[in-house]
Amino acid sequence: MAFVGMDHGTTGISFTILSKEIEHFKLGREELSKGKVSAIKELSKRIDPSEIELMAITYAMGDAITTIKPLEKVENRGIISIGGAGKVTGGGTAVYSEIEKSGIPTVLIPGLHRNLPCLDERFKAAYSHHGSAEKVSISYNAHLETGWENMIVSDISSNTVTILIQDSIIRGAMDACIGAMGVIHGPLDLEMIRTIDDGYNTANECFSHAGAVKIADIDTKVARAKDELIKKYLEGDHKARLAIDTMAMTITMEIWGLISIADKIDGIVLTGS
Repeated sequence: MAFVGMDHGTTGISFTILSKEIEHFKLGREELSKGKVSAIKELSKRIDPSEIELMAITYAMGDAITTIKPLEKVENRGIISIGGAGKVTGGGTAVYSEIEKSGIPTVLIPGLHRNLPCLDERFKAAYSHHGSAEKVSISYNAHLETGWENMIVSDISSNTVTILIQDSIIRGAMDACIGAMGVIHGPLDLEMIRTIDDGYNTANECFSHAGAVKIADIDTKVARAKDELIKKYLEGDHKARLAIDTMAMTITMEIWGLISIADKIDGIVLTGS
């Protein structure tokens, strides 16, 4: 008997197999979209699919569902639109289709958005979307690891999303496009809004270059950006140091902002790649 988790992330599609041993592996989105690799074939190399009791997956923004649902009951892959979610490669869609056809019992986890009944009505009024579906999984794992019922969880990776949990319920979150910077993504400032209005870039293009990479002047593939940023930082590059320091400042601001509206905080969890 085994359980499998799959996350549709920015830099790739990640799998974790929970069996006698725990195994992680990650597949590149572009390789998947071009058919160079098959998710189910790679999974089958590591475990017999017939042994999988249940698979839980995330996909894109997860903004068309409000509960964890069996995959066969999900319409349109559980999303309103694929747009506005960063770079679209088709890799996640290819994996979703493979899993649908595989016959493996699978559930889809919803994202954090204004139609979720658990969110504070002020967050629903302020923002249409608050975080993609893996933030639900991350929050639950943070609760299991710490036992805390009241906490801030900040997931810092290609983008940064910070989540407010009160009485073991997700009450709100600051999504990547409105709050702190991540390595790749970040909020749109006035200069970017002007470039969008003037037709130089789309909003999605700006969002996908508004993180630390903007300050460090890094223009490379998403999967390589973090390593290049760290390499430059360790070499003493001023722009890279400023980029990481600035990213940390915006994350600190976001965390303190949520602390200021919380009823109680048992602790803060920092996570991400």
